[in-house]
Amino acid sequence: MYTLYIGNKNYSSWSLRPWVLLRALDIPFEERLVPFEEGANWKRFRDFSQSGLVPCLHDGATAVWDSLAIIEYVAEAHPGVWPGDRAARAWARSVVCEMHSGFFALRSHCPMNCGIRAELARIDKALRRDLHRVDEIWTEGLLSHGGPYLAGRTFTAADAFFAPVAFRAQSYGLPLGERAGDYARRLLEHPAMQDWYAAALAEPWREAHHEAEITEHGRVIEDLRRPPPTR
Repeated sequence: MYTLYIGNKNYSSWSLRPWVLLRALDIPFEERLVPFEEGANWKRFRDFSQSGLVPCLHDGATAVWDSLAIIEYVAEAHPGVWPGDRAARAWARSVVCEMHSGFFALRSHCPMNCGIRAELARIDKALRRDLHRVDEIWTEGLLSHGGPYLAGRTFTAADAFFAPVAFRAQSYGLPLGERAGDYARRLLEHPAMQDWYAAALAEPWREAHHEAEITEHGRVIEDLRRPPPTR
């Protein structure tokens, strides 16, 4: 059985991607969550991840780090990770790689924090461009492949890679077109996403760096998370 090492569910968008795909496709795995700690993550994560980052998948003696590498490794042994249709598969791989290597304004202005609701100070040109491209990709996928998911009737790697954007849309009230907004809500209603969200809200940890990222671009207006333990 696979072992998947992840960071906090509230913060770790990269961890969410392989986790939600494995869950959505009913691929068995053992989850090992290692919480972020201020200034100490790299050395701690090096115990199981050669890059010192999460996520990292272990399959016996084989370790696979980086979310895209994990997806491709799993795809070699399990059908359904990518669409069966060749053209749909090419499209799905393209948008997954685009998400993996881009959308820097979206990442920096709207860091994933599942349990909060925040108000952005402004949506600048770079963030607006990223949101337009998300809307464009989602709309194209749904129209070209028939939905309800991005590359067709079933949940694939394309949906897994954009799953953190659905949480960001919820947390920051991001403006999306009607079709894209419906898709974001559909992702949030997926049972695997609901399980991740419930666990994120229940986490007691707060990590200062991730919390401070939000205040750089806006303000928290509601915190739905379990309160941290008192000292």
